Amino acid sequence: MPKRMAEYCTKRPLRGACPSLSLFVQYSAIRFGDSSYDIITTLIMKKIVFDIETRNIFDDVGKADPTLLDISIVGVYDYETDTYSSYLLEELPKLWPLIEKADMLIGFNSDFFDIPLLNKYYHGDLTKIRSLDLLKEIRKTINRRVGLGKVAQGTLNKGKIADGLEAVEWWKKGEIEKIRKYCLEDVKVTKEIYDYARENNVLKFKEDGKLTEFKIDTSEWEKDEESSRTFSLPF
Repeated sequence: MPKRMAEYCTKRPLRGACPSLSLFVQYSAIRFGDSSYDIITTLIMKKIVFDIETRNIFDDVGKADPTLLDISIVGVYDYETDTYSSYLLEELPKLWPLIEKADMLIGFNSDFFDIPLLNKYYHGDLTKIRSLDLLKEIRKTINRRVGLGKVAQGTLNKGKIADGLEAVEWWKKGEIEKIRKYCLEDVKVTKEIYDYARENNVLKFKEDGKLTEFKIDTSEWEKDEESSRTFSLPF
């Protein structure tokens, strides 16, 4: 064992051929006496895209507070495994390990709606996990709100297959598979909008037959950073 050994590491982003895959390269230099050895490790950012459908609406609870609503289903896309999955309320314990391993949660209006609502059921604190709210980023850029359906129409040339009010009615009728299909389609649309923005630094929305394109700065979206988390599971 050498008597003197110093180790240092730095991280910086690496963009590869696949824009939707976020890589960080860890450069380590280990010194043994007068000799040094470079070690390069590639780290993949673990991203989760998610969306939530509910059993009720704000009118039912008398206040525009997401934490007063009840979840019917949560839809998820995992970049690491390239898979979609969904979880009913009673299945949320299966979702927590996936969420807790994420470096970033991606959604649409998620900072206001989805994260506070999901956090109601979580024993830790989901706000400690880094989040990227596409609606917040859009509003920051053009100083107004635009619905997911309008952004999907403009950017992807396809719209939403339903809306949240229909999903609540399906819940009341016990049509769970319709809710699941709709929720996962919204997750897919959100993912594709996120990927498009990252690749092109541009988004579009269609409103009243008019197509509007605007630039959006994504340079900070996947910048490596540390976060302090409170987990519900032992690791």
